[in-house]
Amino acid sequence: MQRTARTRTPTILSGAAAIVAVLLASGCSAKQRDADQIAGKQAFVKKCGSCHVLGRAGTKGVTGPNLDEAFHQGLDDGLGTDGVRGVVRKQIAYPSRAGIMGSGIMPAKLATGDEADNIASYVSSVVSKGGKDTGLLATAVKTPGAGKPAVAKGGVLDIAADPGGALLYTSKTASASSGALDIKFDNTSGVPHNLVIDGKGKTPTIPKGSADFKVTLAPGKYTYYCSVPGHRQAGMVGELTVK
Repeated sequence: MQRTARTRTPTILSGAAAIVAVLLASGCSAKQRDADQIAGKQAFVKKCGSCHVLGRAGTKGVTGPNLDEAFHQGLDDGLGTDGVRGVVRKQIAYPSRAGIMGSGIMPAKLATGDEADNIASYVSSVVSKGGKDTGLLATAVKTPGAGKPAVAKGGVLDIAADPGGALLYTSKTASASSGALDIKFDNTSGVPHNLVIDGKGKTPTIPKGSADFKVTLAPGKYTYYCSVPGHRQAGMVGELTVK
């Protein structure tokens, strides 16, 4: 679970291996429910992907457990899809249960009702599996970071965080003319992000809204990135070319 000076980012399944062990020992499993896995994938990417790796979902968060690794042994030991679903659903509902859920940094009710069921159903169907989602699941979440290059207009450069919650900017490249520049960062994802150019300036870390900073840039190439722990490593970085 990540912590920053300003905010806490929610995570799912801290101590997942311990939960798996408890359920295996008790023989507990969850019954199949009629959950919407398309909605589950979308909700997982938006609410959980900033902290967790889940290969099929394309998420690369590093501040919480890697779900593919966390469930690998349990699945080999016979936990099964229903068991995984139960683990995920219980962790969403009771993240603070002492002895099972760890420190419970993830807030309760991050997702509730059908949304929580959908997340649990999707994760249980794809966790620790190779390959890629197929059919409608393959297009449930737009490919992040594939937007057109950001281009400064009127001395203002707009760069946005991926609205779906992926740890990426919508544009991996940007361009501007040399001189005074107002760099505006937009975040609608609900996941705390910022935008930093080392030695030039940075925005505050915000979960939603807009922030900016003003710089004067000479011709050259500059790296912009999110400094929230784990986000740059997951790919939230781009290159600004100034001519």
